[in-house]
Amino acid sequence: MGLKCGIIGLPNVGKSTLFNALSNAKAEAANFPFCTIEPNVGVITVPDERLNILNELVNPEKVIPTAMEFVDIAGLVKGASKGEGLGNQFLANIREVDAIIHVVRCFDNDNIVHVEGVVNPISDKEVIDTELQLKDLDSVEKRFVRIEKLAKSGDQMARKEYEILSAFKKHLESGQNARSLDRDDDAFTFLDSLNLLTDKPVIYVANVEEKYVINGNHWSQQLVEFVDKENTEVILICASLEAQIAEFEDEVDKNLFLAEYGLTESGLNRLIKTSYQILRLITYFTAGAKEVRAWTIKEGWKAPQAAGVIHSDFEKGFIKVEVIKLLDYEQYHTEQGCKEAGKLAIEGKEYIVKDGDIMHFRFNL
Repeated sequence: MGLKCGIIGLPNVGKSTLFNALSNAKAEAANFPFCTIEPNVGVITVPDERLNILNELVNPEKVIPTAMEFVDIAGLVKGASKGEGLGNQFLANIREVDAIIHVVRCFDNDNIVHVEGVVNPISDKEVIDTELQLKDLDSVEKRFVRIEKLAKSGDQMARKEYEILSAFKKHLESGQNARSLDRDDDAFTFLDSLNLLTDKPVIYVANVEEKYVINGNHWSQQLVEFVDKENTEVILICASLEAQIAEFEDEVDKNLFLAEYGLTESGLNRLIKTSYQILRLITYFTAGAKEVRAWTIKEGWKAPQAAGVIHSDFEKGFIKVEVIKLLDYEQYHTEQGCKEAGKLAIEGKEYIVKDGDIMHFRFNL
């Protein structure tokens, strides 16, 4: 399934440097606003140690990991909701992503100008929040006007939507993001069509200097405390360090380099894994002589939905699915060994797929 994360932030916070490290696509990381005029799109391999295990066990012709798209979106400035800078383009691009990676500058460097003249992560976050909230408020108000007459005429569905829109209008007007407002299932249904920007899941990346990549600094701590009630994550990353890590081709050399900074994995790996968590994504595997492959699905999906990610015919003609757990595969080494040990389960249409399941679908066209 196609999943897309948008990297956003004020100009010169390290967005393009981070993106380049993610994808090795060389966006022009220049020291002036709007150097990323068009959104750069990179398809990023999702790291998964389980693929290495299956590769050793199955010895397939090829191994295909799952992937995510990351989009480097042009820098935002005050007034973007009214079209200032590259505002209209920025807001259109961000509306298309599934989740937001908000890069916040938590480093000091006289050679890299700050668009506001001073490093202030809280202010930087609020600038972007405000612009997104204003755009969302505009969307809500337009819908509000259209639905108000229907609600007053006695239409029950319209009245329900009117109440939901009223709650979100008040929430946005108070300077809060839509994602922080509790809602019921009806609200989810109505809000899907609005595609509110501040309702998208967000991860904050505190871009720090190398020496602060483990414990952070006073700026990153301010950010952590400020977003504490948002039910989100703050990841410490040094974008320039990640760019160096991304250049390593030899895994041993890379691990030695990471160890010099007290790291066990790159910040980018943590960022990808956290993206999966906030989007509530899981991975299942198919394993055979030709290929071992990872597939991304939503948490809670049933077997036919999961089959549909491979091909729509698999979902339409679904009969049943053979399921093996990875730990059992490791213990018994082969599919036949798992079957003989009673560790191959036959599941039907109601089976809820678990993260790490190894699956073989049976279907009939």
